[in-house]
Amino acid sequence: MNTIDRRDFLARSAALAGASLLPFSNSAQAEPPPEIKKIRMIRPAVTCVAPLLLAEDLLRLEGFSQTEYVSADVETGPAIVASGRADFTMWDVGALLPLIDDGKPIVALAGIHAGCQELFANDRVETIRDLKGKRFAVTALRNGDHIFVSSILAYVGIDPKRDISWVTGSRLYDAKGMFIKGDVDAFMSFAPEGYEVKKKSVGHVILNTVSDRPWSQYFCCMISANRDFVRNYPVATKRTMRAILKAADVCAREPARVAKFLVDKGYETPYEIGLDALKGLPYQRWREANPEDTLRFHALRLHEVGMIKASPNKIIAQGTDWRFLNELKKELKA
Repeated sequence: MNTIDRRDFLARSAALAGASLLPFSNSAQAEPPPEIKKIRMIRPAVTCVAPLLLAEDLLRLEGFSQTEYVSADVETGPAIVASGRADFTMWDVGALLPLIDDGKPIVALAGIHAGCQELFANDRVETIRDLKGKRFAVTALRNGDHIFVSSILAYVGIDPKRDISWVTGSRLYDAKGMFIKGDVDAFMSFAPEGYEVKKKSVGHVILNTVSDRPWSQYFCCMISANRDFVRNYPVATKRTMRAILKAADVCAREPARVAKFLVDKGYETPYEIGLDALKGLPYQRWREANPEDTLRFHALRLHEVGMIKASPNKIIAQGTDWRFLNELKKELKA
């Protein structure tokens, strides 16, 4: 593995992120400076949201002098953002939907990739339909994994409210431990959780959201922000999104450097695990797919089984803002 110091990495990352954008550099320079100089983002605990970490130095190039990372250990990133304790997060779509349904001040701004989620099950379960009547570990009811798995179950005709016994832990990341100990039949993992489960030879994967249709067609991780922040600071919002989307491109083009960066920053454990996760994720999906399709797909499933009250159209109307993404797709096109 090649060694690289932090200064060299950041210089290369910034150059890489901006290399294809040179024809559009005047657009960013012509914008006014951000209305505020500090951005608060959720500190991710999973590899797939590496763009948030890499964005810290790109945010400096966008005119921000300080980036604060807020830990998410008991609550989800979207819940913290909706409460006003952070401004931006990159989190799975399942955690967004109930907040939008409840009218919380959060908006989806962009999709990033199709996700690093794998559904692990024990030997009693071979297919999704076999989950009926089984015990499923989730971080918390109405959290991202609970909502996302409920959508999957509804898609194959299982009622997530009646046909599954949901088991929760006291912290966001207890589900994996419950599955390894044999207390439950299944759980949904995020990278790098799945690597530890596989290393222990516990259970098997019955669904991978990167490769299995229809889930691979839709976004998992999405950028979302506090609605009041977006309304009050539109320039800061666009500049923050530009930094995150550039960082996503870096993850797609130089996964080895990003994996090394995560290890050096203490955000990731073994280099090989981080690299494998980064290489397997389609980080440039944000350029190609329509994030509205993702919200509509899951909202329809969840509305049909009574998991959310609002219709898909209402979810999209009150919980999304694609203005900045549409502008940046044009500006940052290859």
